[in-house]
Amino acid sequence: MSANYKPVIWNRSKQVYDAILLAGVIGYILIYTRLGPFLQPAIPPLDEQTLAMQAFGSCAFILLTLVLSIGPLARLDPRFLPLLYNRRHFGVLTCAVAAAHGAKVLGWYFAFSSIPPTLAVLAADTSYGQLHGFPFIPFGIAAFVILLVLAATSHDFWLAFLTPPVWKALHMTVYLAYALIILHVALGYLQATANPIFAIVVTLSCGSLVGLHLAAGLRERTRDFARPDPAAQAPWVVVATVDAIAEGRAIVVSLNDAERVAIFRHAGRLSAVTNLCAHQNGPLGEGRIVDGCITCPWHGYQYRFEDGCAPAPYKERLATYRLLLDGRRVLLDPHPNPPGTSVEPIPITESAG
Repeated sequence: MSANYKPVIWNRSKQVYDAILLAGVIGYILIYTRLGPFLQPAIPPLDEQTLAMQAFGSCAFILLTLVLSIGPLARLDPRFLPLLYNRRHFGVLTCAVAAAHGAKVLGWYFAFSSIPPTLAVLAADTSYGQLHGFPFIPFGIAAFVILLVLAATSHDFWLAFLTPPVWKALHMTVYLAYALIILHVALGYLQATANPIFAIVVTLSCGSLVGLHLAAGLRERTRDFARPDPAAQAPWVVVATVDAIAEGRAIVVSLNDAERVAIFRHAGRLSAVTNLCAHQNGPLGEGRIVDGCITCPWHGYQYRFEDGCAPAPYKERLATYRLLLDGRRVLLDPHPNPPGTSVEPIPITESAG
């Protein structure tokens, strides 16, 4: 968290994360340019510029596939959550690699064009009336423009300026960029080569990505339909037993209107807040209590256990909920309080816990 906007708030976690990403990209480019001639023999042999173009292009595609896989992986297995915390760094690096691919293309194929390279690349092929040979470059350009916009607006300043719903909707266009890249590759490189290796990579990447999202979606749908027991007298609903909530952790309850509530246990008490982090709608119920505060697992935003308010000087607030104990059963009032409303946490008695 930061009370002021800074370009990057560096810490050891971010440094290690980015160092591993950079090492991976550099290693991939070096290996591809060294092994490429052996994996795709051609007559005449592939030149260094073409190998570099292919290396940066394929690397950008693989990086974007990994970026889009992190979300569902973290839903399916919490061990992937550390990859999610700095995913925006991952996305910015993907954009940079895609830019390197474009620069290599312009610098090699259109370096001696009589018109500016950026115009020449669009005029290079106009075979729009046939499937085989259909222009693939516009799809790549459109995908890169989307990645560039997302990278430029990845900072929290834009999140606050645009508001979380608008910012989130904007960044969901990354899936459109991925689809455009698939078209760019399918109509371009895959039609121009007889080598099946990259076609297999593209097919496996797309299949894995779709499978992960379907699996994560089915799991979330199952959780949404796990409604509370309405056996208790209105307005209270039974949501869990005390021993189902681990110390310092939470359970997530889905209400009838699809709203999710996170019920945390800390220091012998229970408290309930909305499951949506005020920063970027992160899943608070997948986080934990740190220094007495509810801590979002995505970016570490914190909120007081008692009232859902971020500690000073931060101003974010969460909607809170009332709880009640009936023996070992935890009852929830499904009607949220206004954000930042103080609700005294309920103590866990010996008979309850």
